[in-house]
Amino acid sequence: MGRLPAGVLIRQVLSPLGTRLPGMTGRPESYAALLRGINVGGNKKVPMAELREVMAGLGWEDVRTYVNSGNAVFTAGRRDTGELAAELEAAIAGRFGFTVSCLVRTAGELRAAADACPYPAADADPAKLLVLFLGREPDRGRLAAVDTAAYAPDEFRAGERELYCWFPQGMGRSKLPGALEKACRGTTVTGRNRRTVTRLLEMVSS
Repeated sequence: MGRLPAGVLIRQVLSPLGTRLPGMTGRPESYAALLRGINVGGNKKVPMAELREVMAGLGWEDVRTYVNSGNAVFTAGRRDTGELAAELEAAIAGRFGFTVSCLVRTAGELRAAADACPYPAADADPAKLLVLFLGREPDRGRLAAVDTAAYAPDEFRAGERELYCWFPQGMGRSKLPGALEKACRGTTVTGRNRRTVTRLLEMVSS
């Protein structure tokens, strides 16, 4: 177990005392945190109870997790989501000794991403619809270079900071997500099926 970076330690000390931290404004905002690649094949093990402890240690409140694949919701002062993600990454590295890439979305951003889905999400098996959340807007040129015919009948559409993947016959062994992640190299990419997105929306709204 490594040492926490100084900035994270400062937040752990000051937040419980009610001290307003740099960049924190207004009333608390609801957020969803998406961690990439944990608890897969025995690698990067992050028990959810310990993840909740780490997040609470940052001064975040109402921390809850969903399943074991790195999904959490919390409330905190209104701040840049990139800063929140960086803080969580640093805290996880300090606690567990390895790097985990994280994305944070506000409740509004998560709702907008779900509403922008171009596929018949309400009528489809949620396991056939995958949302790839990105750290930044995708490079349209790289995406255009993806040979979609090679992955048919699977297909995708690009959103603002999401890629929506549709698998009419089920995700199974589709290689489309891997091709899209390669096209988005240089930024964090982490996927959630429609069922998980829907559950996280319920959690940030409650």
